[in-house]
Amino acid sequence: MTWFAQEGRLSREEVLALTHRAAKEAKERICPHPKRVLLLPPDITRAHSGAGWMTEELYKIFSPDAEVHLIPTLGQHVPHTPEQNRWMFGSVPESRIHAHDWRDGVKTIGEVPASFVREVSGNKADWAIPVSLNRMLLEGEWDLILNVGHVVPHEVLGFANHNKNYFIGLGGKPMICASHMMAACCGIENNLGSLITPLRACYNKAETDFLGHLPDAYVEVVMAYDDAGNLGHTGMYVGDDLQTYLDAAKASRAQNITIVPPLKKVVAVMQGDEFYSTWVANKAIYRTRMAMADGGELLIVAPGLKRFGEQEEVDALIRKYGYSGTEKVMRWWKTEPILQDLTHGTAHLIHGSSEGRFRITYAPGHLTREEIEQVGFGYADLAETLRRYPLEKMRNGFQTMPDGEEVYYISTPSAGLWTTEEKLNRR
Repeated sequence: MTWFAQEGRLSREEVLALTHRAAKEAKERICPHPKRVLLLPPDITRAHSGAGWMTEELYKIFSPDAEVHLIPTLGQHVPHTPEQNRWMFGSVPESRIHAHDWRDGVKTIGEVPASFVREVSGNKADWAIPVSLNRMLLEGEWDLILNVGHVVPHEVLGFANHNKNYFIGLGGKPMICASHMMAACCGIENNLGSLITPLRACYNKAETDFLGHLPDAYVEVVMAYDDAGNLGHTGMYVGDDLQTYLDAAKASRAQNITIVPPLKKVVAVMQGDEFYSTWVANKAIYRTRMAMADGGELLIVAPGLKRFGEQEEVDALIRKYGYSGTEKVMRWWKTEPILQDLTHGTAHLIHGSSEGRFRITYAPGHLTREEIEQVGFGYADLAETLRRYPLEKMRNGFQTMPDGEEVYYISTPSAGLWTTEEKLNRR
């Protein structure tokens, strides 16, 4: 059930006060005197949500009386450096922050049957999804587990957070690969902004079947822009079941989906201190693709971009095959062993393509023109782009540049979903 929810524009001080309330409720409802506490926040790509300083506050609350550990729910993303951990989690000791190892640090405890996957996907996918999870989660003998995160439209699960923290954030390679390929087969534009996608239904079943014994709860925030274009917290939802997610996701659906006419030119910024690979920076594509006009251009300003994949083998996969469209990728998938082994990467190639409908141009901080064009994107020089589009003077939404060009500007694409009314309603 949802233990409590607070809605409305919230200051940092109010969010911290609610974080204390969440800790108090967890003690009353789960364990009065926890001795071993596990905190599961998102990784650095969600740093703008405030989940880092919320997690730091929870550490301060519990650590005087308990042994508290923290695992950023990386999935297969690159582990944080100590400097990134300090930037995101503040005073939490580095010795208490553990990197998730999606290959060798996991254990398979069951599966979501192929028959269930087939049923919920409408026969688009017909394989079992192994439930492969972080060993420290499964074997830690925890008195209390708190998941912290940001509920926002998501390309794989409809909305991020909740049990995504477990099944992707702390998932093993077998689970992540099977999951991402299933979601790709169901269609990214069918997933985005849907409360219960086929994959979310699989995760809900896996949580019920395999994780019902965990002493856990969810601390979830929703964020939205105000009239001045500032991104801030608009709600916190705390509880221990699916209803907590649904309450937060309904609020996100109401606040984070922006209806626009077909957009001819979008300028989107992926912050340099959060987004280092197209694996995560491509959120700019996912969150705007339903708004893009045929023949339009999405320009992604990505000053931190230095690679394509989060691991070397996935980076090599993207460099070899590129974002080539569903038809080609699915054809290759049937014959190429590497695409069959790294199916999460195969699904990513599908998600990152415009299917030839609109142009995608990157202005990267570190990758060359040759590298960007090799994977099927257009290239723009970063310095020249920043001169033409002075980000510090731009506001979210439509605006006309000094040279007369009309663009639609999005400062944080990962915080929402932009779509035409036709595409949202025809699903």
